[in-house]
Amino acid sequence: MKKIILKISKDLKSKFYFDYDTSKNVWFRAGGKASIFCLVYDANELSFILKNIEGIPYEIIGAGSNILVRDGGYDGIIFKLGKNFNNIVLHENFIQVGASILDINLSKFAEINNIKNFEFFSGIPGSVGGAVKMNAGCFGFETNDFLKEIKTINSKGEFCFLSKDKLKLTYRNSNLPDRNIIVSANFNYSLGDKNEIQYKINQIKIMRQNSQPLKSKTSGSTFKNPKNNFAAKLIEMSGCKGLSVGDIFVSLKHANFLINSNKGTSSQIEELGNIIIDKVYKKFNTKLEWEIKIIGN
Repeated sequence: MKKIILKISKDLKSKFYFDYDTSKNVWFRAGGKASIFCLVYDANELSFILKNIEGIPYEIIGAGSNILVRDGGYDGIIFKLGKNFNNIVLHENFIQVGASILDINLSKFAEINNIKNFEFFSGIPGSVGGAVKMNAGCFGFETNDFLKEIKTINSKGEFCFLSKDKLKLTYRNSNLPDRNIIVSANFNYSLGDKNEIQYKINQIKIMRQNSQPLKSKTSGSTFKNPKNNFAAKLIEMSGCKGLSVGDIFVSLKHANFLINSNKGTSSQIEELGNIIIDKVYKKFNTKLEWEIKIIGN
């Protein structure tokens, strides 16, 4: 694997790191090492790399808000999109957004340009690529509501535009293959009143501060909400609030948040999550699904 990377990387601006500690890039500040970590320079270089890695497994990491690498590490390449994927262009009928733009920065851009209904992005941790892939949402809105199309690169290094209809976006899910990497997304938009937009953003900020442990080492929501219910409610009613494994515990402020209080590990996070799943299932006959993506050995 290393020989292949050394061979193809000689003339690239993308940066490659071997035996890389992924915990530096994950909000939990926990996790194992990746055989190779690649900070990708631009879409053309990503296409070239994918064409030449000869079947090496790979994953994409955004802001690191809802991904966890197991303590045994990841035997492959973890890609992170660099600054050339961090751009927003306002066109007459749509916004073109680079996949590595933080959701909160998309919300700020919309506010500056008097674009309404993008306020909810200020309440979503992570980047736009992940928001599209998972159809992220909160406070009554989802990414699907305004998405027009995306630009992706597949495992063969081929570019492709996909309309939102082809993604089959549902609650926290899409049919986009894991090996397809989103490089940008186009959103429909409409203009609104700046004061109303700012008011909604402030309300979301206040609600999050009052209900979520924002300053802790956490990934945001741990589990998807079951249909017509809330994961946090089920977790709390199952007696899991405050439950802990090692340095990982269930937040006392919001039961769907796991917190790393010190030097917790991925194994502890996964163990505590599985205990919660089991307790909720036994009490309510409802099986919670991870919202966090867990990869590695």
